[in-house]
Amino acid sequence: MATEQFFKKIRTYANLSEGAENAWQSLLVEKTYEKGDYFVRIGQTPQRVAYVVKGLFAQYYFNDNGETVIKYFFPEGRIAGSIPATLTHSESLFDIIALEETTVLEYNYNEFKKLVSTFQDVATFYIRYLEQHWVIDKEPYEVSLRSDSAKVRYADFLRKYPDLVKRLKKHQIAAYLGITPTQLSRIFGYSK
Repeated sequence: MATEQFFKKIRTYANLSEGAENAWQSLLVEKTYEKGDYFVRIGQTPQRVAYVVKGLFAQYYFNDNGETVIKYFFPEGRIAGSIPATLTHSESLFDIIALEETTVLEYNYNEFKKLVSTFQDVATFYIRYLEQHWVIDKEPYEVSLRSDSAKVRYADFLRKYPDLVKRLKKHQIAAYLGITPTQLSRIFGYSK
C-alpha cells in the first residue's frame, strides 16, 4: 500500500509516534497524474505537496530566451512542491509536470504545518528533510551550475539520478544541465 511506502520513507528522517502517523495519514489523498498533467502551474498559489509513489515530476521554468530550464526532478520517494510559494502563500515561479504517469500521496501543506506544531516527531522530520534537501543537496548544485563544466554537471547528474537517464529524453537532461541537446550529444556522445 502507498501509505506504507510513504511512512517507511518518512522514518528514514525521524521515527513517528502512532498518533503523529495517524494524524498525518488522515491528510493523505492518493492521486494519479497522466503524463503531461500539471501538479503546479506558474502563477498558481500552491497549497499542496505530493509524495511521489510511482512516476516522475519535473520542476521547470522558461528563461528570458524562452528556453526550458529544469530546476529539479522528483522521482519516487521524493516530496514534490513549490515550497517557497507554498510557505509564503505566493504565486509559483515554476511549473511541476508529470513526465510519466505519476501516482502520488498529496496533502495540504498548511494542515501538515499544524502537525509540525503539534507533534515533536513530525517537527523533527520536517527539520531533517529541509536540511537535507533544501540546504545540503541544494547548495552544491547551485554552485555547480555557476562554476562547473557541463561534463562535471553531467557526472553529478549520473551520480544523483542514476536510474533517470533511461527515463528521460535528451532535451530534458540538457535542460537540467543548462546546455542544448546538441551540446549534450557532442560532448558526451549521448544518444537517446
